[in-house]
Amino acid sequence: MNTGRISSAVVSGAGRLAIAGMALLCGIVAAFTLNLPALSGRVVDQANIIAADTRNALTGKLAELEAKSGIQLVVATVGSLEGQEIEPYANQLFRSWKLGEKSKNNGVLLLVAPNQRKVRIEVGYGLEGTLTDALSKVIITNAITPRFKAGDFGGGIVRGVDDIITVLTTDASEWQQRPALRLDRQPTFDPANFLLLLPLIMFILLIFSSPSLRKFLRAHAAAGSYSSGGWSSSGGSWSSGSSSSSDSGGGFSGGGGDSGGGGASGSW
Repeated sequence: MNTGRISSAVVSGAGRLAIAGMALLCGIVAAFTLNLPALSGRVVDQANIIAADTRNALTGKLAELEAKSGIQLVVATVGSLEGQEIEPYANQLFRSWKLGEKSKNNGVLLLVAPNQRKVRIEVGYGLEGTLTDALSKVIITNAITPRFKAGDFGGGIVRGVDDIITVLTTDASEWQQRPALRLDRQPTFDPANFLLLLPLIMFILLIFSSPSLRKFLRAHAAAGSYSSGGWSSSGGSWSSGSSSSSDSGGGFSGGGGDSGGGGASGSW
């Protein structure tokens, strides 16, 4: 029996569970405070770093991807993460926008925060086996951040989108031949993630056992902060209906998909 692989699998599972738990906790807290941008199209450039022609070209690629495969890939840039780490922010934004089909959870979010020099690929549950954490990291490291370092935000985003689409739509034997996308070794996992589980669980239990927090939640629910469809923020919007291929007139929306924290982050 290969105890090394078992140990790595345990650590990997523990790390993912810890991340998912932290994302859930941060999502609950952030739901009251974050001013999330609205899902106005397939490219939401709040930070204004993508040229108009590049934005139009990206929109066409993303629309074609969804039309052919049903996969909903959205690019977003934000001016601020509002004091959050990019992982919980991206997960909250993904969940608010409900990217991907509800039955397949086949959404992907490419989020860029230029002022914090952070980037993340957030992957829906249904695509985690294809666009893995390791591959997401390879795309960020090889395709995106080198161009960001050179000040070419549009070029980095386009290359990142192209590589994400390649992984999602091309047979593995084909894209593995490309050095920029080939994963030659599995990333190492930090055993410290396992130690996050116990205090995280205790912290969550402590919060939800607090009468003051329950009172706070009820007050916000009464004020309309929580709707029958899910958390809503003052700046964000989403629809739980089927996804639309139209980006004009407010017709574009998420399809009800979800993410549990799969993907990868990077900085430059």
